[in-house]
Amino acid sequence: MSAVGNASPALVEQLERGLDAPICLTWELTYACNLACVHCLSSSGRRDPRELTTQECKAVIDELQRMQVFYVNSGGSEPTVRRDFWELVDYATSHQVGVKFSTNGSRITPENAAKLAASDYVDVQISLDGATAQINDRVRGAGSYATALTAMEHLAAAGFKGFKLSVVVTRENAGQLDEFKAIADRFDAQLRLTRLRPAGRGADVWQELHPTAEQQRSVYDWLLRHGEEVLTGDSFFHMSAYGEALPGLNLCGAGRVVCLIDPVGDVYACPFAIHEDFLAGNVREPGGFAGVWRTSDLFTELRGAQSAGACGSCSHYDSCRGGCMAAKFFTGLPLDGPDPECVLGHGEAALAALGEATLPKPSPDHSIRRPPRPDCDEDPLADFWATQPAPTLQVMHGQ
Repeated sequence: MSAVGNASPALVEQLERGLDAPICLTWELTYACNLACVHCLSSSGRRDPRELTTQECKAVIDELQRMQVFYVNSGGSEPTVRRDFWELVDYATSHQVGVKFSTNGSRITPENAAKLAASDYVDVQISLDGATAQINDRVRGAGSYATALTAMEHLAAAGFKGFKLSVVVTRENAGQLDEFKAIADRFDAQLRLTRLRPAGRGADVWQELHPTAEQQRSVYDWLLRHGEEVLTGDSFFHMSAYGEALPGLNLCGAGRVVCLIDPVGDVYACPFAIHEDFLAGNVREPGGFAGVWRTSDLFTELRGAQSAGACGSCSHYDSCRGGCMAAKFFTGLPLDGPDPECVLGHGEAALAALGEATLPKPSPDHSIRRPPRPDCDEDPLADFWATQPAPTLQVMHGQ
């Protein structure tokens, strides 16, 4: 499930204090996207005109090479819509910086699939949020299921073994894990499951889409059965309070082993916490990315001793570590409080105590369209997929 398997307590303690360079980092190259997924963590849609230029991106790659960062993970939007995307991939891999990118598959042509299959430094994640078109397309948009499967067919035909099928677990697809695994096996791919966070547009639908308590337990049991066959990126460490810890670090790596560079060069502690409270600096500042990573006040604070807060008296704290920072922040809970999906129910009680409190809003929002939902419409996703078609790629990336 994780690159480090079951980490020893000593290793976890070392990682909590932070590393001289991130193991990997998420780098969103653009906010442009040809889809408008209802749970998009970065509220992608329109391209930001302040995007890092090609040369600025290459300078960041040079810095990552000097820092010996293993790889960058590009996602959140649709990175392939940048005109220089393949140029940047080639530049990174030629400088010993691996690239893993998430895509809806719309630009994975047979030619691009062959190019990807020939590289030892590139990995691809095809996003799919339903094992059927009916469920997937409600979240990701009409036709997106067929597009994703076509991309997987192209990758398989090109001989790309082990690419990733990336799934955000929601209330609507939590019962389809066996079906997702079957799709991955069919294409000789690897299944990757991640947690739904209330970040970006996901904040608007989290209440309706996050798995129920019963589904959480089912997902946990399924992950225990499938062990190393499935990747999770440590998304579900809050579930360790059930008893047996899931493989992986089982801790929040924000500002310690991971971080996010956004399209305009802002550096955030966590890919799921795009908010000014978690902004550490910008790569355009003197000192560049390395300066932000090694000297920012925010990262220094995150690497220090953290209060267990309300969770300190819980016998399971050492297992779940209090859960996800971003999930707590965007649901209005204190960072030293319980995870909103605490498997013991403490998060549910804490949320109920908030009442009608005003919640933090993710920023910035690059959504292209958010049509109002009719008062009579009970479908929580109707706001996002009405009768109008999604914009074209040309409009989205504005180039």
